[in-house]
Amino acid sequence: MRKLVESTFVTLDGVISDPHVWGVPYWDEDHQNYSAKLLFDADALLLGRETYEGFAEAWPGRSGDPYTDHINSMPKYVASTTLKSADAWNGTLIEGDVATAVAELKRQEGKNILKFGTGSLDRALLDAGLVDELHLWVFPVIAGGGDRLLEGLDLTHLDLIETTRFKSGIVVHAYGPKN
Repeated sequence: MRKLVESTFVTLDGVISDPHVWGVPYWDEDHQNYSAKLLFDADALLLGRETYEGFAEAWPGRSGDPYTDHINSMPKYVASTTLKSADAWNGTLIEGDVATAVAELKRQEGKNILKFGTGSLDRALLDAGLVDELHLWVFPVIAGGGDRLLEGLDLTHLDLIETTRFKSGIVVHAYGPKN
């Protein structure tokens, strides 16, 4: 059975919006290595509409390094109630109940399914018990405002799997379901 692994950037004050504004000064070799391990341990991406549209605009024009080539070649499963199709950038629109569809993807043979971006899709996945690992990249910055991490979720207990500290000050906490 495949694992669903979520990777999310967050500030000290819980903000997830605009990481390209507050996160870039901290992206270094440690960041690249950790990100590459998550990506190369996966053979598919799960994305919500906003993340898919942003990534589909930015990534296809890039090439030439193993990370970029891998992310561009991977199948992308897109959860959206507003998109009519997700045919661009190796996308497949998830139709019907997203929890049922993701549970079926997890039953298929393969490597991990990596999920980027945080929003309403997370509520459905966490409520259904489908997230196997939640990697929270805590950046040493206070954004002061913006969308908050996992806002609106019910009380959810998690187990700490591991913690990784980067020289830049980023700390990645990897959590799994509470047993």
